[in-house]
Amino acid sequence: MRFDVWAQTDVGLTRNINQDAILVDHTLNLFIVADGMGGHKGGEVASALAVETVQAAIAKRRGDSKTAARKVLQDAYREASSRIHHKSTFESPDLMGMGTTMVLMWEQNGQLYFANVGDSRAYLYRAPNLWQLTEDHSLINEQVRAGVITEAEAPHVVGRNVITRSVGFERDVVVDVIEREPQPGEFYMLCSDGLSGLVLSARLAEILQNCPIEDLVARCISEAKAAGGDDNISVIVVRPKFAG
Repeated sequence: MRFDVWAQTDVGLTRNINQDAILVDHTLNLFIVADGMGGHKGGEVASALAVETVQAAIAKRRGDSKTAARKVLQDAYREASSRIHHKSTFESPDLMGMGTTMVLMWEQNGQLYFANVGDSRAYLYRAPNLWQLTEDHSLINEQVRAGVITEAEAPHVVGRNVITRSVGFERDVVVDVIEREPQPGEFYMLCSDGLSGLVLSARLAEILQNCPIEDLVARCISEAKAAGGDDNISVIVVRPKFAG
């Protein structure tokens, strides 16, 4: 399967460095957004190491018919978490506590796999509807699910960036993996919370409905900046190509 892909990462309006990392690998049909955390350098190191590790792990095992795609992804995330944790614990103690979110989309044998740890998101868009495919591992999401706050209140709550699961903060990690068969007329968006934390899903649906697909990434980044731009912003839009 082949894909049209548009991708960009932006430092935003208030941060000095970009701790997000993105990957577009057409050879593997692998697309990743990672949002690092942990001090001045830690987040940048963690997100880059996570993306590099997962890309290499999938490249090594994608042709192994004996290994299910779900297990490949779970093992790749665990390897990334172990490498990041080892680096911060034994190699570079000044990076202690670093970690990263990571959401990805991977096509294998005609099926799409979405894997996620943290609060970066994968969305499915089929006009005129937008669905969040992944579950946020965040304090805010727990409060929304419990009915303590509404989604509309979430961007204004103190501590909205606190995540409850990350890659690298601990040696091992539990990763969510979902599978989907691609359908004509739909496309997918991966993003860091620099977008989803500031722009509500209803507003994103409006943008996706009214903006040409080739302009969506730039438009989403502009929208996040208009809403304050207080974090790094990363967006990848992926559209499957179907014969005919």
